Amino acid sequence: MKGLLQRVRQARVEVNGEVVGSIDQGLLVLIGVEREDNRARADKLLHKLLNYRVFSDAQGRMNRSLKDVGGGLLLVSQFTLAADTKSGLRPSFSSAAPPALGEELYDYLLTQAREQHSEVACGRFGADMQVYLQNDGPVTFLLES
Repeated sequence: MKGLLQRVRQARVEVNGEVVGSIDQGLLVLIGVEREDNRARADKLLHKLLNYRVFSDAQGRMNRSLKDVGGGLLLVSQFTLAADTKSGLRPSFSSAAPPALGEELYDYLLTQAREQHSEVACGRFGADMQVYLQNDGPVTFLLES
């Protein structure tokens, strides 16, 4: 399971012009689910998302986590994140999870996030979404579990 996290000052997701999820300071995370992923990998990724130290402390060092700062978490499913781009000029999606498994694990991750963190928002699985963000830094990391 992959999570492309971006530290943001604010972010929102729209579907057909309707805001379906938004946060202020926190993390926007694009989620890619691969064939071999399972709930244990989702749990591991969530632990990293909530505890990865990407926010500045008083000395300006990245020593604070999302939990430490109490920021928002915006989870957005992104099928293309699971693409294999190692060769050629066209992405291969052979490693991506089938839609049913992708949705099941994305929903599981979202449920677990809401149980463990106070401010969680999301996009809509499988929808054509427009994602707006004000990147803070910019700070972007690709996490894998």
